[in-house]
This record gives sequence, structure tokens and C-alpha cells, in this order.
Amino acid sequence: MGTDQDDERGFFLAEQAAAPLRKTTLVQEKPHHLGHRQRLRERFRTAGAAALSDYEILELLLFRSIPRADTKTRAKMLLKRFGSLAEVLGAPERLLREVDDIGESAALDLKIVAAAALRMARGEIAGREVLSSWNQVIDYCRAAMAFEEREQFRILFLDKKNALIADELQQTGTVDHTPVYPREVVRRALELSATALILVHNHPSGDPTPSRADIDMTKTIIDTARPLGIAVHDHIIIGKKGHASMKGLLLI
Repeated sequence: MGTDQDDERGFFLAEQAAAPLRKTTLVQEKPHHLGHRQRLRERFRTAGAAALSDYEILELLLFRSIPRADTKTRAKMLLKRFGSLAEVLGAPERLLREVDDIGESAALDLKIVAAAALRMARGEIAGREVLSSWNQVIDYCRAAMAFEEREQFRILFLDKKNALIADELQQTGTVDHTPVYPREVVRRALELSATALILVHNHPSGDPTPSRADIDMTKTIIDTARPLGIAVHDHIIIGKKGHASMKGLLLI
């Protein structure tokens, strides 16, 4: 005849036997984010990118590098840290990795997407009459330089039809200064047989307003290039929130 102690022991053993079964049942359930991913992909496919917000586009980009976890929170954290989709893609890889749960793979994938976007923007002006594609020129310069942490000085070299011959990053400086050597600028233009230049540099502070030093340096390049038949069409300054044209401001 069994005792109460035997009954308790039997109940305890039955609970142990049932526990793995319950665990297996939970593991078999599909994560909730799988259905969300499919719905988001379908929205992109049927309605296009315009129907999606920035964080949803970021989610789509993160799907491949983070295959088995929720990406919505990560996408929103990236936007909170950097401000916009363009700023996320423009951020240095090391800063992307500082965001919680954005590992090396995801950060690298985002920079690959940014590189592809930059190539596309450059393709819009390559071999074309640049002055008639001014919006594309600005878009390209912003994609290339707006979110850099240090000042960069870039030159677009043009032929006699104002088509792009070369796009070269000449100098990288500090957060508020880039050394520029007018004679070297002109020497390189002569090597490429360029007859016109568009000067471009960025202000990491975000404010594209030309400084006195920017204006003086531009005028020195103009004066050095003019006797050799090389024109300076403009000097564009790129900031995070916009750009300034020295020609448009009547500074040159």
C-alpha cells in the first residue's frame, strides 16, 4: 500500500518527465519577427521604397546580416544615434559598431550599401556635361563627403565640354582645416589636360558657410589657374544639412 511520501515522489518524477516535452514545444514555435520580415518585404515589393519609412528601409538592409533576430529595434537605435538614413550610411564603421547589437558584419554591410550608393551617384555625372547636371553633382558630393569626420578637399576635373575627366580627393585634414596647395591643384589639372575645375570641400561642423580662409584660398587658385587657361567654375562647401556655392553667393 503506497504512502503519501510515495505519491509525492511519483508526482515529482512525472513533472521532470514532462518538462522536456514542454521545452520542445516552445522551441518549435516560430519567432514572431519572421512574419514581420515577410510582410515588410512584400510591402517593399508591391508599394516601393516610398511607402516605407527610414527605419523600415534600414530593417530590410539588416535582414541579411542579422538573420535570426528582431531588427526593428536596432534600426530605430541607429536612427536615434545618427539622425537619418543618409547619416547612418555615412557614419564611420567604427561608430556603427558602437550601437548596441550592431556587430561587425552588420556595420560592414551598411558601409557596402553606402559604397554602392556612392558609385551610383558618381555614375550620374560621369562623362556628362556637368554644369547641366548640377543637382546630380551636388547629390554626389553630399554622398561622398557630407558625413566625413575630417575636412576633405576634392576636385572635379572637366574637359573643354565641361564633361567630367576625373574626380580626385586631394587632401584630408583635421576637423576644421585642410591644407590646399594651389600650385599642386593647377599642376594636376595640366597633367589631366583639364580646362575647368569644380572645387569641393566639407565642413564636419555641419555649417557650410564659407570661411574667410576658404574664400582667400579659392581666389588664389583662380588667380594661379587663369593664366594657364584653366577656369574655376565654383567652390562648393558641403555640410550635413546642406551646401553652399561660392559662385551662388557671389564670392568668386
